[in-house]
Amino acid sequence: MSKNPKETPASSGNEVRDKILETASELFYRRGVRAVGVDLVVEKSGVAKTSLYRHFGTKDDLIAAFLKREDLDFWNTWDRVSEQYPNDALAELDAHLEWIGGRVGRENYRGCPQINTAAEFPEADHPARKVAEAHMREMRWRLKIIAEGLSVAAPDRLAGQLAMLINGAFVSMQLFNPGEATELLRGAAHAMVAAR
Repeated sequence: MSKNPKETPASSGNEVRDKILETASELFYRRGVRAVGVDLVVEKSGVAKTSLYRHFGTKDDLIAAFLKREDLDFWNTWDRVSEQYPNDALAELDAHLEWIGGRVGRENYRGCPQINTAAEFPEADHPARKVAEAHMREMRWRLKIIAEGLSVAAPDRLAGQLAMLINGAFVSMQLFNPGEATELLRGAAHAMVAAR
C-alpha cells in the first residue's frame, strides 16, 4: 500500500512517472532547476518520494528527463513545420522564425529551458548540460540543412549565425514589444541570407 493517500496502488507506473515529470517540468521551468528540490516535486505531484526515486534515480536524472521532454516538444514542432515546406528553404526558415517568435512572445515565456538549465550547471559532464548541448548542436545541424537549401556559399557559417540569432531571441524575450519578435527575427535572418 502506498504511504501517500493521493497515490493509489492502482496508479500505473507510467501514470506516476508522467505525473512526476509533468509537475517537475512546470516547477523547473517557472522557478529554475536549482531552486526546486525533490521535496517540492513530491508535494506538488502528490506522490511518494520513493516513487520519484524509483522512476528517476536522482534529481539530475529528473532534470535530464525534463530537458528531453522539452526537446521532444520543440523538435516535434520543428518537424511539423519543416514538412510543410519540402522544397522551399526560405519559406521554411520564415515559418520556423514565426513559431519561434510566437513562443518567445508568450506572456509566460521564461526563456529556453535548455539554455536556462545549462547556465545553472557549468559542469561539462552534468547530464542536464549534455542534453542542452545536444539540443544546440541539433539546432545548428537543422539550420545548416536549411542554409544548404538556400544555396549560400557558406551554409555552416549561416547556420551558426542563425543559431546565434534564435538563441539570442530566447534569452532576450523581456526586450521585445508584444508581437515584435517574429518581425525582428525574420528581418535579421533575411539580412544574413542576403549577405551570404
